[in-house]
Amino acid sequence: MSAAPRQEAVPVPSRALSPVATVLEKALDGERIGDDDALTLLRSRDLVAVGRTANELRNRRNDPGRVTFIVDRNINYTNVCYTDCDFCAFYRSPGDTREAYLLPKPVIFKKIEETLAIGGTGVLMQGGHHPDLDIAYYEDLFRSIKSRYRVHLHCLSPPEVQHIARRSKLTVWETLSRLRDAGLDSLPGGGAEILVDRVRDIIAPKKTTADEWLGVMREAHRLGMSTTATMMYGHVETLEERVEHMRRVRELQDETGGFRAFISWTFQRDGNRLDDVVRDDDMPTSFDYLLTQAVSRVYLDNVPHIQSSWVTQGMKIGQVALEFGADDMGSVMLEENVVSAAGTTHRTSTDELAHLIRATGRTPVQRDTLYREVRSF
Repeated sequence: MSAAPRQEAVPVPSRALSPVATVLEKALDGERIGDDDALTLLRSRDLVAVGRTANELRNRRNDPGRVTFIVDRNINYTNVCYTDCDFCAFYRSPGDTREAYLLPKPVIFKKIEETLAIGGTGVLMQGGHHPDLDIAYYEDLFRSIKSRYRVHLHCLSPPEVQHIARRSKLTVWETLSRLRDAGLDSLPGGGAEILVDRVRDIIAPKKTTADEWLGVMREAHRLGMSTTATMMYGHVETLEERVEHMRRVRELQDETGGFRAFISWTFQRDGNRLDDVVRDDDMPTSFDYLLTQAVSRVYLDNVPHIQSSWVTQGMKIGQVALEFGADDMGSVMLEENVVSAAGTTHRTSTDELAHLIRATGRTPVQRDTLYREVRSF
């Protein structure tokens, strides 16, 4: 009896990956995703899959069992500003004798002392573009602080640095060099908003251009100063422009390596002129925040840390953000005036932050501004 003819195995067709799965697989394989890939993720609304990948990439880059935070204070030393940004409810115009202020040094000293007394390690100082303050004011202030206190000065956003340079008839490099010599330790990433000039011409036409903001950061990095990068979104920008912002940050990071963290948050609308421009239906939700943060972790493959923004999102979403790419809870924020002026006020304490982190099964770790461990809980 002859053997039955041998049947060839029919290959089972593999199920094609979805566009989102293709991008995420690329990222998990260690390949850098492109702008179109990031747009695919932002448009997909596939929060769970993107968040899972962002969390995996976070765990590869940072200790998966630890979440950091810092105890510091945001000292807004003046609210006087002439840039007149449409999204800002904090500033007061020069000449406003009723609500404009410039904190005297004794008040700033007292705030620093209160911060150090509870175990704080630094102060974040940002303010408006005060027309009367040149570099001599900041040199005197920083030297006065450093002569009295052992504290990290994380101060002056790029637009403030540019304002000081122009007011003092100096280059940005000269300005940063002198401020560093006076005690400035690092720069916060404020004033970035969206690093696309079409957007900036609408919401902040008198402030730095995208190239100028990046130029200040480039000079700071070349001087050996560490900085952070931020993104404030959910107003007049498109998703493509949100990705362009992240690309500009990633490109400068490739060049200098000076950004230690990226922090994004949603536009807060109360008390500012953009409230009349942004429709209720277009306001970013917690879903949008978590998706955008997760995409930033996947896209910004060269930035060490991603901070959760509980200050704008509230403590619960700030905690959930730890599952969507964030490895840091930011600051206890003893004081905050800018976001609260736009109608969003959240407060916390060291104990509450530690409790929220523990509830995720991770160890809370207090860090300093440069992400060095201060103590573990």
